[in-house]
Amino acid sequence: MTMHRLGDKVAVVTGGGSGIGAATCRRLVAEGARVAIGDLDLAAARAVAAELGDAALPVEFDAGDTDSVQALIEAATARFGRLDVLFNNAAIMDNAHIRQDSNPVDIDFKVWDKTFAVNARGYLAGCKYAIPHLLAAGGGAIIMTSSGSGLRGDLANIAYGASKAAVISLSRYVATIYGKQGIRCNTISPGLIRTEGGKKNVQGAMVDVMANNTLTPRLGLPEDVAAAVAWLASDDGGFVTGQDISVDGGMLAHMPYYSDFMNAKAAW
Repeated sequence: MTMHRLGDKVAVVTGGGSGIGAATCRRLVAEGARVAIGDLDLAAARAVAAELGDAALPVEFDAGDTDSVQALIEAATARFGRLDVLFNNAAIMDNAHIRQDSNPVDIDFKVWDKTFAVNARGYLAGCKYAIPHLLAAGGGAIIMTSSGSGLRGDLANIAYGASKAAVISLSRYVATIYGKQGIRCNTISPGLIRTEGGKKNVQGAMVDVMANNTLTPRLGLPEDVAAAVAWLASDDGGFVTGQDISVDGGMLAHMPYYSDFMNAKAAW
């Protein structure tokens, strides 16, 4: 049973046309909020908004364009009259771009710069333009999508991981600067969440490896992250700020040799 914790709240969700963003839009509206759905794919944003009716506003949005970020925030407040929640979620997930995000020697600076323009500067822009409206509403909640890649090293995707680490730091600064004015700011670091976009980047044997390092019986769903966002956006999360919350099925909770040990044990 979905709780009704967000009545009369207004939220902006970036990357809201698919995956985690779309699931979050559905969850927030189910809990009573009205939501502006920002997405590069306007048709996708409109499709989600059509499900949600008058409680949703689709807006074409490019996280890499700060003017576009500002326009999204202004569209939300113009339509709904206030702003209480910002979910900074949009990120570069294009498979062609991800494949070029390699290591310090081989990566092109253009790949690095574009990754940070969307994944980090875009989140800063969301905060920059949303915070005055949150203050006018008496406070609110900012939630940002980070990643386990921002917490641990990996063999590739160095720009993505570094940008997500930057998001965690950005969140703590926002939480520190605006906490006494009623604004809470947290990040969520998902594990392997089986979105349609994510399936293009994590395939085949990679899925098995990550499943073997997930402690829960299943991999993550977009709705798992949406539930965490709704909690952080509500008064139930009112004493939580400056935190990174892993919604990863325990992927980062265990000793490094866990999966090797479990595989060996199964063979005994």
